[in-house]
Amino acid sequence: MEKYVPDTSVIVNQLILDFIKQNSEKLPVEIIIPEVVLAEIEFQANIGKKIGKIGILTLESLRRLKNQGNIILRFSGERPSLDEIKLAGGGELDALIRNEAKINEATLLSGDKIQVDFALIEGVNAIFLREKPRKPKYMLDDIFEKDMMSIHLKEGNIPLAKVGNPSQWNLIKISDETIKPSDLDDLIYFLVRKSKKQKDSFLEIEKEGVLIIQFRNYRVVITQPPFSKKLELTAVRPIIKLQIKDYDLSKSIIKRLKERAEGILIAGSVGSGKSTFASALAEFYLENKKIVKTLEKPRDLQVSKEITQYTKDEKDIEKIYDILLLVRPDYVIFDEIRKSNDFKIYSDLRLSGIGLVGVIHSSRPIDAIQRFLSRVELGLISNIVDTVIFLDKGIIKDIYTLRTLVRVPAGMRESDLARPIVEVRDINNILKYEIYTYGEQTIIIEIEKGKRIGSSVETLAIEKIRDAIEEIIPNSKFECFFTSKNNVSVVLNKSDIPYLIGKKGKTIEQLEKKLGVKIDVVKEQKRKAKRKKY
Repeated sequence: MEKYVPDTSVIVNQLILDFIKQNSEKLPVEIIIPEVVLAEIEFQANIGKKIGKIGILTLESLRRLKNQGNIILRFSGERPSLDEIKLAGGGELDALIRNEAKINEATLLSGDKIQVDFALIEGVNAIFLREKPRKPKYMLDDIFEKDMMSIHLKEGNIPLAKVGNPSQWNLIKISDETIKPSDLDDLIYFLVRKSKKQKDSFLEIEKEGVLIIQFRNYRVVITQPPFSKKLELTAVRPIIKLQIKDYDLSKSIIKRLKERAEGILIAGSVGSGKSTFASALAEFYLENKKIVKTLEKPRDLQVSKEITQYTKDEKDIEKIYDILLLVRPDYVIFDEIRKSNDFKIYSDLRLSGIGLVGVIHSSRPIDAIQRFLSRVELGLISNIVDTVIFLDKGIIKDIYTLRTLVRVPAGMRESDLARPIVEVRDINNILKYEIYTYGEQTIIIEIEKGKRIGSSVETLAIEKIRDAIEEIIPNSKFECFFTSKNNVSVVLNKSDIPYLIGKKGKTIEQLEKKLGVKIDVVKEQKRKAKRKKY
C-alpha cells in the first residue's frame, strides 16, 4: 500500500482530495497527516482565517473517505508549540513535515515548490501538486468598465458599482443576479493566490475578519464575520492619473511647492481626490530631481517605478523612522494620516529635516490643522505643517500657509496681551485664522477683514469669570456682560464686591491678566443703567 504525507498547503487548497480522486486505481492508500499540519490548521481557524476553515472541511472529507474504506487515515509526530507555529514562515515546520515523510517512508505531497525541492535534496520522495486555476464567476478585469470607480459585492445582494468621477458619480447595478457566498469565496481565493505569486500584487493586511489585498491597480477590501455580518468585497481602482499641470496652479504656488513648502497636508473628505493629487505631487518632485519615497498602508498610490513604496509597520514605528533617515529622501508622501502613531511619525520626520506630504481626512482646511494641535505643541506647529492644500471633488479649493509670530491677537489692544500666534493665511496672503493659547486652552479664531468672526473669546471669558466668581463667592447672584470688546461688567450685591475685588485689588488683577480683558465691578442698584450694546 502506498503511503503519502500531505503538508498544510495541499490540505487548505483541497489538492489532496483531487489527488486521491485522480489516483482511484491505487486505492486504498495510506494518508499520514503530521500533527504539525493539524496544529497549523487549528491555529489559522482559531484566528478567523479562511484557510483554516477550508482545512477543517478537507480533514472532514478525508475522514469520510476513511469510513468508506477508500483510505487509511492516521496521524503522526509531535504537536509544535504556539511559538513554533507563529514562526512557521522561517521553514521550521516545513522541515518537521519532511521529516515525518522520511520516518514513515512515505511520499510527500505539497503545493509548495520550495518544499518539494528541499524534500528531494534531502532524499525524500515528493510530488508537487500544481493547483489548477479556477476562474471565478466575478473577475475584476471583466467587471470593471472604463468609467467605473469601484465595485461592491455582498453575499445575498446584487452586485453594485460606482460610475463616474469624484465630482459626479452614480451607483448602478452590475446585474440582477444575487451574489452567492461560493461565488465570493472563489474570487477571494483567486485574489489571495495571485497576490502571493504576482510581483505587482501583495497581501497588505490580514486580521480577523478583514483582508486587504493590493491586486495590481485594484485595492480590494474583504470583510467577513465576526467583523461584518456578511461576507463583502469592495474593489477600488484609480480612474485617472493626473500631473501637477492638470491642476492649473499659479506660478507662485508652483514656486512655493518647489522651494518653500516642506510640511504639506493634502486635506479633503473621502473621495475628494487627495490620493490622486498626492501621486501627482510625488511625480512633480521626482521630475525636479528629488528622491521621493511613499509611506502607505495599503500601498495603492499610482507612482513611477523610481519611487519606492514603503508600508507602515504599526508594531515597530522606530524601524520606519530609522530606515527613512538612513535612505535620506528629499520628500516622503505619507498616505494616510489617521492614528496617533501616524501623527508622531509625520512630526518626527519633519523635524528631522525631511520634506513631508501628508494625506489627511477633513471637512475643512482648518480641521486638518486642528487634528495636529492636540498632539503637537503650538509653538512647533508651523515648523511641522507650513502648507495645507484642500481638495473637493478633485479640485483644489483652498491653499493655506502657516507661520508663527509674536503680537497682540486681533480685536485686543493692550500691548501686554502679546503672545505667540500661528497665522493661517490663504494663498493671497489674507489672514483667515489665528491660533493661540488663551488661559489653558488653545483657541482658533476665524478672521474676516481683520476682525474676529463670532464671539468665541468673549464667551470663554464670561465662562471663566463666572467660574472664578462662584469659587470666591459661592451661591452669589451676579450678571456678566461685555460693554465693549475689551471690557466686561460684573453686576453683584454690594456685600459681595469686596470678596471679588480682593485685598488691594489682587483678585481682579489676576482675573484681568489671565483673561486679557478689563473687568468693571458694578453695584446691584445700577443694573438698570443703560448698557452699551455689543
